[in-house]
Amino acid sequence: MRWILNQLNEQPCTTNFLLDFQFLIKLFIYKSMECSRFLTFICFSLSFLVLGTYELQSSQTQVLLQLRKQLEYPKQLDLWLNTSTDFCYLSTPQVNITCQNNLVTGIVIFGDEQKRVSNFNEFRVSDGTLSQNFSMDSLVATLSRLNRLKSLSLVSLGIWGSIPDKIHRLQSLEYLDLSWNFLYGSIPQTLSRIGQLQIVKLDGNFLNGTFPDWFDSFSNFTSLSLRNNLLSGSLPSSIRRITTLTAIVLSNNAISGKLPNLSTLSSLQWLDLSENKFDSELPNMPKGLKTILLNNNSFSGRIPQQYGQLNQLQQIDLSFNTLKGTPPAGLFSLPGIISLNLASNVLSGSLPMRLSCGAKLGSVDISNNKLTGLLPSCLSSVIKTRGIKYGGNCLSIDLSHQHPETYCAEPHEEKKKSEGKNLGVLIGVIVGVIVIMGLLAYGFLVLCRQYCPRGTSEQHLLHKSVQDNSVTGFTSELLTNATKLDSQGTPAHRLFSLDELKAATNNFDKSTLMGEGSTGKMYKGRLENGTQVAIRCLTVSKRYTIRNLKLRLDLLAKLRHPHLVCLLGHCIQNEGKDESGVNDVYLIYEYVPNGNYQARLSEINPEKILKWSDRLAILIGVAKAVHFLHTGIIPGFFNNRLKANNILLNQHQMGKLSDYGLSIVVQESDEHKAEGGLKSWHIKRMEDDVYSFGLILLHSLIGPSFSARNETFLLNEMVFLGTPSGQRRIVDPSVLMSCSQESLSIIISIANKCVSPESSTHPSFEDVLWNLQYAAQVQSTADGEQRS
Repeated sequence: MRWILNQLNEQPCTTNFLLDFQFLIKLFIYKSMECSRFLTFICFSLSFLVLGTYELQSSQTQVLLQLRKQLEYPKQLDLWLNTSTDFCYLSTPQVNITCQNNLVTGIVIFGDEQKRVSNFNEFRVSDGTLSQNFSMDSLVATLSRLNRLKSLSLVSLGIWGSIPDKIHRLQSLEYLDLSWNFLYGSIPQTLSRIGQLQIVKLDGNFLNGTFPDWFDSFSNFTSLSLRNNLLSGSLPSSIRRITTLTAIVLSNNAISGKLPNLSTLSSLQWLDLSENKFDSELPNMPKGLKTILLNNNSFSGRIPQQYGQLNQLQQIDLSFNTLKGTPPAGLFSLPGIISLNLASNVLSGSLPMRLSCGAKLGSVDISNNKLTGLLPSCLSSVIKTRGIKYGGNCLSIDLSHQHPETYCAEPHEEKKKSEGKNLGVLIGVIVGVIVIMGLLAYGFLVLCRQYCPRGTSEQHLLHKSVQDNSVTGFTSELLTNATKLDSQGTPAHRLFSLDELKAATNNFDKSTLMGEGSTGKMYKGRLENGTQVAIRCLTVSKRYTIRNLKLRLDLLAKLRHPHLVCLLGHCIQNEGKDESGVNDVYLIYEYVPNGNYQARLSEINPEKILKWSDRLAILIGVAKAVHFLHTGIIPGFFNNRLKANNILLNQHQMGKLSDYGLSIVVQESDEHKAEGGLKSWHIKRMEDDVYSFGLILLHSLIGPSFSARNETFLLNEMVFLGTPSGQRRIVDPSVLMSCSQESLSIIISIANKCVSPESSTHPSFEDVLWNLQYAAQVQSTADGEQRS
């Protein structure tokens, strides 16, 4: 307990107790569990010393020296250089050897902290793993010579490879910890043959495959921790039979499907399944649980009333799921409850006004749901020892931070039934109309082919081009009847000649080149009338006819929005006259003078650093443009190349999105399917504008260091943004100095939803825009109060 208090005292000092209270509670509970595991390990060690320690056998010493060699002489083992010293008497915070009756019974070696890489491909990593000569088989073979070895901890030592089947040779093992190394592959079933095994920790590796279904073969198994791996598939029901379990930690994997009913695990105290892909309803839980962490999944349905009867519960986190209904009142009044997080679900209804709260309850987060009515008195912000978050609901309190009542209104049951009855009729009518129109179109096409001269019918050419060549899904009808936009106040789109463009760019001189990307080169030019322009050079496949390509460019030209970079015109070179198989297309845009958003986020000049309110204004403008591209035109434009460096700033520091809508003109390289017909995780996500905009939100929060830590941040550090101390460590200091805590929390919450691995849980762009405007309103109010 003293050790835990010391750890708490070492946390950074803060003058705001409420902001850090939830973090301290989580740390206390987590350290309590870690302490229990550490005490378990110490008990192992002490039990081995009860009968006394004697001089280690020479054969055992030789095994330890061989182990040092196989671990490639880590500096932590330099104390073994003097082989005349009995290793059992050597101990440091990082190295400890436990002996009993001249034999090694315990090994603890902690290496230097390893940075988790995001692109580990089962090969050696420079400055991360041990050398190419390392062998997991040899390591296990060496350790098996210590036939009384009961506890083994080899942590953060750069060990890499798959766990060999011969792991079962460690027959006496009771405690196994190989965390934060580079182990990959599946967990071998031969591990189940170590009958005395009680504790397994394999955190922070790259183990994949499905979760093993044979852990119930252990008779005294108490603790399983496999967090931060790549496990997938479902959680087998056999886990319900391990009644001796006290802790299950499987967070940050890709485990999906239904969560089994765990109420049979009467000894279970700690359950952490956060950051996975579970998509079932919540099952009943064991009555002895002290901590339940199920956040960042896709759990649905109602929170079981049984959760309000878990009298040992101290912390529960169900945030970032799709739970609905009114939360059980008993959850708030549990005698031991300290922290309760139900944020970012779709909880509805009103909390009872006579709701009672447990005496120890210090942190409650019910924000971003659809709760209505008044806030019970025990959740009032007047209670200074209790941190309460309730923004983003429809509560009749603090209305500036709540949605309108219509946002939380439940549809009437009668309307639902009526809609259900009419759905079948509607589908039948639609199918009938489609069939009739299809027959008419086919008859019309036959007549056209018979009586219309080939090459003279624009409709025939466009139909043929789209039918044979288009992969974007834009039909001829949509292309020719796209919504006409009001372009008043913007220059009319026109055709340019190649000679005009050469004159504007000094024959595309290198000095006018602004950049080059996956869609071609960008030049800066000046037209004859003095107008500055940006010219993008594209190479377009002739899978489109010239007529169809022009129609697509005309459609792109009709897009007009204050936060879109205006397309002034285009030029098509070759016109299909050569046999190269491509057309050179030039798109002429307005020139936006003040650089891009990414460069401004990396700015270190204090006078040029964007304040939080400025960043929100830019993001709101771009979000409006994307929302317009999605919903304001027919057909909608998606996959719009949303990146921070594609957001340009004009002289008034207004954000304007560039490179939008090019997917209808240029065949994207990421449209091609990877081997096996599946696209990569990254490409799937980059096709999602919501996900891409979420990355821009994170970039806005983190600032200059985002580019260097993007993948690592997404995998390992996203969770820390939920705590004040984590925000101080990760968020750009210029943001922290200029933002209100509530405004910052709103953006963190919506960003977390946008970058969720499950695209089905992404918010709509309308929700993204609403949250941005809400955060800006909150920030404006805070700025006004500060000035007054």
